[in-house]
Amino acid sequence: MDRKRIYLSSPTMHGEEQKYVQEAFDTNWVAPLGPNVNAFEKEVAAYTDCGYAAALSSGTAAIHMALKMLGVGQGDKVFVSDLTFSASCNPIMYENGDPVFIDAEPDTWNMSPAALRRAFEKYPHPRAVICVHLYGTPAKLDEIMAICEEHQTPLVEDAAESLSSTYRGRHTGTFGKYGIYSFNGNKIITTSGGGMFVSAEEDAAKKVTFYATQSRDPARHYQHSEIGYNYRMSNVTAGIGRGQLLHLEEHKARKKEIYRQYKEAFEDIPEIHMNPLNPDGDANCWLSCMVIEEGCGVTPDLVMDALEGINAESRPIWKPMHLQPVFAGYDFMAHNADGSSVGEDIFNRGLCLPSDVKNTAEDMDEIIRTVKKCFRG
Repeated sequence: MDRKRIYLSSPTMHGEEQKYVQEAFDTNWVAPLGPNVNAFEKEVAAYTDCGYAAALSSGTAAIHMALKMLGVGQGDKVFVSDLTFSASCNPIMYENGDPVFIDAEPDTWNMSPAALRRAFEKYPHPRAVICVHLYGTPAKLDEIMAICEEHQTPLVEDAAESLSSTYRGRHTGTFGKYGIYSFNGNKIITTSGGGMFVSAEEDAAKKVTFYATQSRDPARHYQHSEIGYNYRMSNVTAGIGRGQLLHLEEHKARKKEIYRQYKEAFEDIPEIHMNPLNPDGDANCWLSCMVIEEGCGVTPDLVMDALEGINAESRPIWKPMHLQPVFAGYDFMAHNADGSSVGEDIFNRGLCLPSDVKNTAEDMDEIIRTVKKCFRG
């Protein structure tokens, strides 16, 4: 196909990244430690006001380290958002825990406080709760935190998709005991691959750094008293992150504008509903999504096929975790009293629209025109 590719959410480089990467090469700091790593941790901590940060190889590694810090072990229940990517849940399995999947609620598509309460009624003593801020929209943190505090259960915020999003003026990822961010290639800023563990506790960040560098004890020889992991971010990729961080607010503004354009463009099509935003927060609108009214004759596959026809990338909504074959047999707590799943309904009727910060006005016009044609012919 000769026409240019319109991406869902691809890396956007600006030039400053190369300066930091070149410094790493010039000083031969290309290992998983160095000045860029230290500086990137401090810069993310300062931006989010989280306290302390540990730069890791991925957001998944950061979740794993959070669960390790909380002592999750064999048979421990961990409540986790159901409507998410599997990386939110896989680390529970690494530590031999048992996930309990918590349904979404319709107001923000995030963890349902009602379903969370039902989970605590059934399992009063989970080891942790992992709440995801889906597609960059903050969850109902006041309610979720109150429930966790009532049951004295630590909250881990999976803010992989929501860096720069705020809830009541405070950055997502900084409310729970631990928070995590992702810098994967499709995120709002990228290090090509990487993540960050954050905490208000300096000792926690230091312990995670220790675990992430193979738990090497402070001895002249190689001595290890605990199992460690090769999870540290490299000085080269941290340099990319430092350059990207300079443009985070710019990327956020563009993502929000893309969402606004879609929402306004589809207001005259009652069969389309954009993903809801939390009125108590400021979402980074990482991905703009839509759901389609049932029975209108248009399906997500039809729209995605039409977009592929103009070489525009789209994708389905995350398939809920309780529907994944690998998690068959683990418990699921529904939002609705009748047991029906909000997340499953969103998955069945929804799709993610092209949300790349490099989308031009012409790109947006063509995407919108293509989607509208599916409904109006």
